[in-house]
Formats: sequence, structure tokens, C-alpha cells
Amino acid sequence: MNGKLGIRPYTRGLHDLGNGAWAWLQPDGSWGWSNAGLVVDGEQTLLVDTLFDLRLTGEMLAAMRRAVPASRRVATVVNTHANGDHCNGNCLLPEAEIVATAAAAGEMAHESPQVMLDFRQAAPALGEMGEFFLHCFGAFEFEGITQRLPTRTFSGALELHVGDKRVQLTQVGPAHTRGDTLVHVPDDAVVYTGDILFIEGHPIMWAGPVANWIAACEHIIALAPQTVVPGHGPITDLRGVRAVRDYLVYIRDQARLRFDAGMPVYEAALDIALDDYSSWGDAERIVVNVDTLYREFAGSDAPADVAGMFGAMARIRRERAR
Repeated sequence: MNGKLGIRPYTRGLHDLGNGAWAWLQPDGSWGWSNAGLVVDGEQTLLVDTLFDLRLTGEMLAAMRRAVPASRRVATVVNTHANGDHCNGNCLLPEAEIVATAAAAGEMAHESPQVMLDFRQAAPALGEMGEFFLHCFGAFEFEGITQRLPTRTFSGALELHVGDKRVQLTQVGPAHTRGDTLVHVPDDAVVYTGDILFIEGHPIMWAGPVANWIAACEHIIALAPQTVVPGHGPITDLRGVRAVRDYLVYIRDQARLRFDAGMPVYEAALDIALDDYSSWGDAERIVVNVDTLYREFAGSDAPADVAGMFGAMARIRRERAR
């Protein structure tokens, strides 16, 4: 599992995928360093996701406008889910229609950029958890963001058009979050996955159930795209999709064994061997995944304790570094 899963150089900036399909990449793909996409046909464009702050989103939009003049008039933005690194830049496109699942829109309303700003300002007083939070998010500028929520929502599936191209939106959440969406452009043989795929980095399952996430991977495989743009990490193909699917199956099965044995969440997360994924970044996310799986196994509807999970990730990151 240590082989590279990217199919082209993983460099920062705009990548031409051919036929009017584009990707914006932000190495190294860790916390907050998300990807975005652009779909073009003639004078029409659709943007898949904005970025974590206004500076980063503005830089991306400027590069797109230089390379693709039609992108000066982005009519539609699809937010693949509610995490701020995929939607905080919406306000820089005030005239665009913002499309997301109803579940994502509901979740987005409770994930204000102000929450991140408040947490960042409090972080120096929060000890190890605060240090870890700053490690993850200290590079981003949450000041000045006016949250712009979706103006059009859907559930299940929705087909849009960019010129003559069909753009098929499929709700596959709850999985990573409550309202994850895949964006498939059949004419370009491209799928933009949002955070259903973290390539060469550990996925993080805030919502579950895991079966939905595995099914989402199987759905991408069934679409047989030539190019897959993940939410984080390098552009990949079906090898990357299968790698994430296999990781989820492995973590599910390993967590189940420890749940049935009565092992607590933190001890189970520390006990699960990650040797086959040693080249993947952000291994501390294992504790969130185990916690979500344990709640699923127990039939609990309780939401994740996000602050508690950041504390647990900080501890397990230190433990695994020994």
C-alpha cells in the first residue's frame, strides 16, 4: 500500500485535465489543503468547491480567469459538503448559484467560519489540543469571511448542464459528513469526489455509516472514470478509489474486533496496525474513525465530540511518533 496513487505531478495550482476539465490542487493535501475543480463548455462554467479562506480562493479564481476566460462568469458553484475548506470562499462569487445537498446546507449553517476563528484565538490556552489545532489550521485566515450558504439544494441526485455537458450530482452521504456529493462529468470521464477520497492521506469519518462510504467508492468504480479528482491529495484513477475503499473495510473490521472485545476507543485506535498505510499522512485520524465506528456498532445517534476528538488526535499523534 506504499506505492504512489497519483497519475500526474502533484503540484500546486491549476491542472488542465483536457476537454474543458480542470483541477486546482493544494499540496500536501493535509488538514484544510483541499482541491477544487472547474467544468467548462464554451462560455459556460461550473466550479466544484471553493477553498478555506478568501486569500486562497481569490488566488485560485484569478488563476482560473487567466487560463480560462469564461471562468470570469462562473454561474454555478457546487459545494461537495459542508466543511469550510470546501465552501468558505463562496462569498467571492456573489452572483453564482450555490448548489449542495439539503443535508450539507443544514450542516453548513452550523459550521460558521467564526467558529474556526474563535477556536484559533483560544488555541494558545488549550494546551496540547490547542497546539494540534494550530498545527492543522494555523496557516489559514478566517478573518473577513462572510458565509454564503447554498441557494439551491437537492436530495438524492440532480443533473446540471454546462453548455452541452451533463454534470451529474449524486448524494452519497452521510459518510465523511452528513451531505457528501459526487460530481460526475461523463463527457470528460472525470469525477470530482470531495472528501469521499483522501489520496495518500488517512480519511476522516465524522458522520458515517461506513457502509455508505464504501458504497460511494463502489459507485465511483462503477462509473469507470479515467480521472478522479479527490478532495485532498493528488489526482488519481481507480487505483486510488480502491485503496480508500480497502482502507475503510480494514478499519471497519479491525474496529469491530476490538469493539466486540470491549476495548475502549482510544486503546483500539492505538492498537490497530497501520503498517500498510505508513506512507499516508494524518494517521491520527484513526481515533476519529474508530470513535465513529464504535458509535455505529452501538446503535448510537450521538454526534461526534469534535473538541474531544481533537484532543484524542493530539495525544495519539504524540504516541505514534514515539
